[in-house]
Amino acid sequence: MSRTLAGRIHDALPQTQCKRCGYSDCLGYAEAVAAGEADINQCPPGGAQGVERLAAITGRSIKPLDPDFGAEGPRTLAFIDEDWCIGCTLCIAACPVDAIIGSNKLMHTVLEAHCTGCELCLPVCPVDCILLENVTAQTTGWSAWSTTQAEHALNRYSQRGLRLEREVQEQEQRLLAKAELKVSDIAAHSQHSDPAILDKKRAIIEAALQRARAKRLPG
Repeated sequence: MSRTLAGRIHDALPQTQCKRCGYSDCLGYAEAVAAGEADINQCPPGGAQGVERLAAITGRSIKPLDPDFGAEGPRTLAFIDEDWCIGCTLCIAACPVDAIIGSNKLMHTVLEAHCTGCELCLPVCPVDCILLENVTAQTTGWSAWSTTQAEHALNRYSQRGLRLEREVQEQEQRLLAKAELKVSDIAAHSQHSDPAILDKKRAIIEAALQRARAKRLPG
């Protein structure tokens, strides 16, 4: 991907995956810029230097960061007030880099080494127990963020995507196994005893299983 325009733009982004640019992730924004559907000044974490980077890659003119997408600021880390956390897990689901750990109804904790300061955990918290800490004082943009941190964030984001995909596949497999068990002995899993009704239910389940198996086949 790095040889394409979108790939080179993507490589130049901070990878905070904050969605402030208006796209679902940094790759989505990079592809939109490359396609001429988005401007080069929509990434607040990258700041003015980020705009310069994208201008150099795309050949577009340097311009101020668009305030509609936010303002350049210092790097922040999220932390959770333990006295107020109710263990709802909403912040865990919202974090794009799996930087929050915890279990249902148990206190959650932010892993500082992985937090990108994306702020996506803030609006989903029902008790407002997540706060942001300025960790770079007056330093902002790429001066407050490094290429190493960007690479680490992208790796975390990619690994999270693989984890979510794996969890979906595992859930589908569990449902498929459950359905196969039911169709193998339809009478034991039905309130009906009429053979005609059981045959109809069996046909419906088998058709659903066939569609599910076809969906799982590659290509």
